[in-house]
Amino acid sequence: MNASAGPIYIGKNAELMEGCMVRGPFALCEGSLVKMGSKIYGATTIGPYCLAGGEIKNSVLMAYSNKAHDGYLGDSVIGEWCNLGAGTSNSNIKNNCGEVKYWVHGDKKEMSAGTKGGLLLGDYSKAAINTSFNTGTTVGICCNVFAQGLTPKYIPHFSWGCDGITKYKLSNALDDINKWKQLKGLAITEREKKILTDIYKNN
Repeated sequence: MNASAGPIYIGKNAELMEGCMVRGPFALCEGSLVKMGSKIYGATTIGPYCLAGGEIKNSVLMAYSNKAHDGYLGDSVIGEWCNLGAGTSNSNIKNNCGEVKYWVHGDKKEMSAGTKGGLLLGDYSKAAINTSFNTGTTVGICCNVFAQGLTPKYIPHFSWGCDGITKYKLSNALDDINKWKQLKGLAITEREKKILTDIYKNN
């Protein structure tokens, strides 16, 4: 652990396994685990009750999310209850070092993020093994992402796959969320169901 560039915080009941390499600033929140041999650069925050592994740089994982295996995550924000399959990586810089833009659905236009920008992954979304996220990609909530080659830069809420056409069936999405929560001793709440149902109907 190297705290010369920023502090390193390790929360209650959090664990860094053997062989991890960490440079601050870094926060590992309560109940989270960083797996053996991981490489983490600042500024990174691993939220509570997450699993982290592989290479992570300048990223935030919200609560109960998993990036537990090898693969690169950089300049990214991962929502709550997300899961990135083994080997999943994202691009955070264009091959021509050009301007990175994100599609903002509500504004119906692109927003500049400068020359670096990774993955924005909405709550309850998942990616299959070896998913390759394009530079400046935005993924909505409750998506099940799988693709050949690089993903599109915008994947709408409740997508099944990445084409933006096939939709995740609501009852299946809610059931799958509940199964993921059961892995951590929790269950989907009625409030969550209502919010997600409203988003589904208005999406």
